[in-house]
Amino acid sequence: MTKGQPDQSEEHVSRKMHKKLNKRQIPVIKLLFFIITLSLGYLLGAYRYQIEAAIGPVFGHKVYSGALDLSSLQRTYAKLASNFDGTLDTDLLIQGANRGLVEAAGDDYTVYMSSKESTEFNDSLSGNVGSGIGAEIGIKNDKIVVVRTLANNPAVKVGLLAGDVILSVNDESTDGWTVSEAVSAIKGDEGTTVKLNIQRGDSTKEYVITRAVINNPSVESSISNGVGILTITRFDSETGNLAKAAAQNFKNQGVKAVILDLRGNGGGYVNAGIDVASLWLNDKIVVTERSGDVTKDTLKSGKDAILSGISTIVLVDGSSASASEIVAGALQDYGVAKLVGVKTFGKGSVQQLFGFDDGSQLKVTVARWYTPNGKNITKEGITPDSVVNISQQDIDNSVDSQLDEAKKLLGL
Repeated sequence: MTKGQPDQSEEHVSRKMHKKLNKRQIPVIKLLFFIITLSLGYLLGAYRYQIEAAIGPVFGHKVYSGALDLSSLQRTYAKLASNFDGTLDTDLLIQGANRGLVEAAGDDYTVYMSSKESTEFNDSLSGNVGSGIGAEIGIKNDKIVVVRTLANNPAVKVGLLAGDVILSVNDESTDGWTVSEAVSAIKGDEGTTVKLNIQRGDSTKEYVITRAVINNPSVESSISNGVGILTITRFDSETGNLAKAAAQNFKNQGVKAVILDLRGNGGGYVNAGIDVASLWLNDKIVVTERSGDVTKDTLKSGKDAILSGISTIVLVDGSSASASEIVAGALQDYGVAKLVGVKTFGKGSVQQLFGFDDGSQLKVTVARWYTPNGKNITKEGITPDSVVNISQQDIDNSVDSQLDEAKKLLGL
């Protein structure tokens, strides 16, 4: 054997032993890997929010790292589960606990929504208003009546008309019903039917209507005597484009004035409100969002104010809220429109949505908004330039005194 050259038999034995050693080590390594993975999983789960709080600011996210002592909640559940005479739905209990926790914050607009409620909420903001017959319901002379039928929907297709009195729904008398009760009874799943007994003048007739998904765009427009009437019922994902198209049609038809009807409009997407305000305002601040004394965002109008310079009246009422008030407040502050009606709702806060894995959502007030003149209208609302109330007598006689006042101010 040459000096310095390894013995081949020794090398062979060494490699063989090394292979055997590796085979023995593999289960140990696997076990160690499993333990480490399990430990990391536990730590990530147990300290998830602390970890998010540490790294969240790097990506611009705000995360709170504190924790609540929920031992009293667990104690209450233990007593309830041990003594309750009945069956407990743990999913509903968890929903209730989440809802109660959020409600305790004391803000009407910070709310917890279950998966079902979240779907309904998101649908309303995407323009999907559910299924029914496609008619607006109200009370006139203490009777449930059809206020308006929506084009291309079941009610108008079977022949219902504005002013029809609904005597019964599915053979149940509507005497003493509220509008909400009537709407709840008439709405239903697509493809199901509802039976209405209708009085029109001195005659009565029964209608069986098949419910369908309602085609109810957020924007309607018409031109009468050279005045464009733009009615916006909510600010959803389609509102900006629909309003712009209507405004362009007004411009093409050479209207001499515009009436923007925001009555009953409870709001929606802020950006949709900015789009509508941009029809009149050219590169102007529409609204400022502040959290405490810190300005979070300044939202400006676009640079293509189609209706700039055209005399405008905005109709508002106590149900005009949020994005409706942003639009009305901006147009009033800049003096490009007069407001007619009654004081608006007074919702001067901005909410942000946070979704969870189970489909539920948390809607949280994250800021307050201010008009261009620096006013926050929370609980105060916006006072119209011309205050006009609609009385029950006006409703009974089909008189729209606010619309009449708007036309009067426009010299019609």
